[in-house]
Amino acid sequence: MATFGQTTQMVDVIGKFVDLVSKKLPDDVMAKLTELRAEEKTPLAKAIYDVMFENMQKALTLNRPTCQDTGVIQFFVRSGAKFPLLGELRGILREATIMATKSAPLRLNAVEVFDEKNTGTNVGTEVPFIEWEIVDDSSNIEIEVYQAGGGCSLPGRSIVLPPLAGYEGAMKFVFDTIVDWGINACPPLVVGVGIGTCSNSAALLSKKAMLRPVGTSHPHPKAAEMEKKIEEGLNAIGLGPQGISGKKSVMAVHVEGMAHHPSVLGVGVTVGCWANRHGVIRFDEHLNYEIISHKGVSL
Repeated sequence: MATFGQTTQMVDVIGKFVDLVSKKLPDDVMAKLTELRAEEKTPLAKAIYDVMFENMQKALTLNRPTCQDTGVIQFFVRSGAKFPLLGELRGILREATIMATKSAPLRLNAVEVFDEKNTGTNVGTEVPFIEWEIVDDSSNIEIEVYQAGGGCSLPGRSIVLPPLAGYEGAMKFVFDTIVDWGINACPPLVVGVGIGTCSNSAALLSKKAMLRPVGTSHPHPKAAEMEKKIEEGLNAIGLGPQGISGKKSVMAVHVEGMAHHPSVLGVGVTVGCWANRHGVIRFDEHLNYEIISHKGVSL
């Protein structure tokens, strides 16, 4: 049975982690931005990247969020069935969000639906958003936090296509979405694509795809080829950093899929901005933790 001390300890650690994620980008994103910065040749694109990196350094030295829009907090929980605080976790994540809102500070982005009133805490009805997954019979838990700002949320789309549209139709939907809306999401982008059996499953898969470590490929060769083709096509558009034109439009394109109904093909698109603020932390049953996404960082 969990104790009050354990609950308080986990609130403190996750609250500090959410604070950290708002100010320091994960290792995979930093590595890719460094690579893309070196590839740019035009003076304006190089200058924009210089400003981005200066911004990231100031976020650390001034202890302020990387972007003023710290988004709506989202948690993706992958837990063993025996993790001792699983039953208390929803409350823990809400309290950790309130803690980080004060400490970071995070911008107040939770507006109650229909009332259109800001809660002032970044906590509200079904916020923070929590996606639950029981993955095994262990006592460990892995929690991924994502800060979804307004700009990168704007291009989000999902659709259900007829079967004759095929994967070519799915790719066209991705291209149409990014061409029409991608510039609003502060490129270079991380584009997640979900292939499902309805709009809901496709959208969720696209979010999980977007959160995959930059630089990874889908294990299925056809999915990996789809990722490559979409990435090459989007880069050819030349959105460049902040959409002012440049060599690359995206940091990565990731595709995830599931078995689908033979009569339909659900397609979802989720976009992450250049300041792709996400992080993964893992706990064991004694609440010893390891930060997976930001190596060498302590809370």
